Amino acid sequence: MTSAIRLPAAVLLPGTGSDEVFVRSVFGGPLAALGVPLITPAPVAGASLAEEFLAGLDRLADRYGTLLVGGISFGAHLAAEWAVANPGRCEGLLAALPAWNGESGSAPAAAAATVTADLVADAGVEGALASAAAGSPGWLGEELGRAWRRQGDGLEAGLRAAAGRPAPALAELRGVKVPAGVGGCADDPVHPASVAREWARTLPRGRYGETSLEAVGRDREALGRATVLAFLRAL
Repeated sequence: MTSAIRLPAAVLLPGTGSDEVFVRSVFGGPLAALGVPLITPAPVAGASLAEEFLAGLDRLADRYGTLLVGGISFGAHLAAEWAVANPGRCEGLLAALPAWNGESGSAPAAAAATVTADLVADAGVEGALASAAAGSPGWLGEELGRAWRRQGDGLEAGLRAAAGRPAPALAELRGVKVPAGVGGCADDPVHPASVAREWARTLPRGRYGETSLEAVGRDREALGRATVLAFLRAL
């Protein structure tokens, strides 16, 4: 069945404070099963995080012609933003754990990013990691430890930039006419599944897939499979 599916290269972006290592652990297997090449840009730490990712998508679209774009959390927001602005160069959207639409307002993920940025400013990356690890599952603490240390001094500015950047508004998502798979986790208070469901309902060719953070803790690809399977239903 997969041999009949012809898709362009997928470019998937990490969430705030995350990295391309986590993205590949989530999506690498599910996309390899479809024969889809996966490109996972590394974050450029600092206040220009979003602009660097969007410029990178432009460069890759210049190289490949069209792209399947997506990401996790803030990465999903940026991919959708790029899809809105580039209808002729986007062939599909894979949005895992979108955290809000439009202005961030009081969204839990925006509040969490701001609190974390304050912790980094007050206690440094290591102090913030100690606080985060105390209230997180072990697997998440390990992921944050790697990604936050890599971003170092640029972490605080990147968190603040993400917390304040609007995601595409619902009216903009209605203009994205490509197949779209949206993945949510039913037990994630920071990325409410209700937001992912709303994205899927609003995107004209959107479909929703769901898993849980508990499942992701055991198998990172659980989130990738939920999102990719939703995308396949949207084709």
